[in-house]
Amino acid sequence: MQKKWWHGKVAYQVYPKSFLDTTGNGIGDLRGIISKLDYLKELGVDIIWLSPCYQSPLADQGYDISDYYQIDPRFGTMNDMDELIAQARKRNLSILMDLVVNHCSDEHEWFQKALQDPYGPYSKYFYFEKGINGQPPNNWRSYFGGSVWEPVSGTDLYYLHLFHKKQPDLNWENSSLREEIYKMMRWWMDKGLAGFRIDAIINIKKALPFSDYSYPPDRDDGLASIDNMLRDAVGVGEFLGEMRDKVFQKYDAFTVGEVFNAKEEELPDFIGDNGYFSTMFDFRAAVWGGSEKGWYASRHITPEIYKSCCFLSQKQMENVGYLSNIIENHDEPRGVSRYIPAEDLCETSKKLLAAVSFMLRGLPWIYQGQEIGMENLSFISIDEFDDVSTLDEYRVAKNHGFNDADALRAVAFYSRDNARTPFQWDDSPNAGFTTGTPWLRVNPNYTEINVKAQQNDKTSLFSFYKELITLRKNPDYAETILYGRLEPFMEKEENLMAFYRYGQNQTLLVLANFQKAPRTLTLPKAYKSVLLNNYKHVTIDSDACVTLDYYQVVILELA
Repeated sequence: MQKKWWHGKVAYQVYPKSFLDTTGNGIGDLRGIISKLDYLKELGVDIIWLSPCYQSPLADQGYDISDYYQIDPRFGTMNDMDELIAQARKRNLSILMDLVVNHCSDEHEWFQKALQDPYGPYSKYFYFEKGINGQPPNNWRSYFGGSVWEPVSGTDLYYLHLFHKKQPDLNWENSSLREEIYKMMRWWMDKGLAGFRIDAIINIKKALPFSDYSYPPDRDDGLASIDNMLRDAVGVGEFLGEMRDKVFQKYDAFTVGEVFNAKEEELPDFIGDNGYFSTMFDFRAAVWGGSEKGWYASRHITPEIYKSCCFLSQKQMENVGYLSNIIENHDEPRGVSRYIPAEDLCETSKKLLAAVSFMLRGLPWIYQGQEIGMENLSFISIDEFDDVSTLDEYRVAKNHGFNDADALRAVAFYSRDNARTPFQWDDSPNAGFTTGTPWLRVNPNYTEINVKAQQNDKTSLFSFYKELITLRKNPDYAETILYGRLEPFMEKEENLMAFYRYGQNQTLLVLANFQKAPRTLTLPKAYKSVLLNNYKHVTIDSDACVTLDYYQVVILELA
């Protein structure tokens, strides 16, 4: 594998709407991000990905873009964005924007022109199809529920939207559309971006011509999962390779793909030495337990399954490329609430999860608030939710026969709004996020879990993340942590996540006791030093037996 400038970095995701509000309108903004660049520098991150802050009606929180060349006034101005890029550069921080090009907003100029002339040139930027006997062109279900087809008023046509009805899909088969997108990408790169996080990119290739899926319906609505289409779509590499060649390579851009459905044999094409992207997120643990029936039928992951997911991804990518490892993001519930049993959730177990994630081979990502251990919110009513996906899943659970309380419990655990609650800066009103009314309720635990309480506490989770980042960048160990081979240790030992990282002349061993009960293990050989530990001490006797306490994680250098 070719070594790249970004391999030794640490990345951080900012969700602008929930990061810091400087105007008192309850919505985070770009000036809030600028004011906290020194905080991110202190943490030790190098790459900052901004979730969308383009002009948007926010039907799907900015992933419905009405103008790719404008900043939404709710977040600030283009001058603010230019200043953010410049101020980040002064601190050796790289900025990524979210590239959302499977779809745009129905308020985008292109779509409005298409509606004015459904058979004109701009209609070819989208998918307009005639209905069949007064019904949609086929039986595909959108990601957010209901048909992927929305009728065009006054015609017998429908337009395609794999996501929200206000997010019409762009027609990537149209070379004119593709060139418009590449022009926009180059415009942003010329502003000084380091690259892009690339949203829902597998969806740009459709299985054509449009047809029904005759499989038995997986829900009572009689529609077929969009996953069927993704499985059958062939040739997305033609578009992705063109994007790489016409944009990414010209700028040595760093790119990370949101890729859920890549076929295993295609992985080298995606993130190999000449891959479409620099890296891609590992979602194996995040998608585990999902059900075609809906969130109400999803299974909660266990520490054993989490371990197997991580190890399988590491093995699969060992000779392919460099993964991006996540615990959470804006589309997932809080990782500590998901991967740690509720009765075990505490600062100690949060440190274990952090250490395990950082010591996997690949690029570690921190989602805002992860570094202080922000948790899922205890939602009281469905009326508290903003997320369109959660509202749809609530309807699905209700249609299945759940009462209000059970349907709420079924969706609250998985809701994307868990990760979108305002950042908890301090214990002042609204967690220091805003002087106004926050757009989404602040988690009441902000009085205990906040930056102010942890920033100067050497034993805090925030300080532990700083230690992990320092270790990753330590020249004595960086080569092994960045590129060393990963091999599981005592893999069949229940609730133990342990693995080697083998360097050329160095061996590290990570031991994570993923349970309350202590355990004693025999080391494979003598140890040289303890590199990191989430307790004040670790017990290792003269016979090389190590005793791990409640959720203790230890990183050892072996002799």
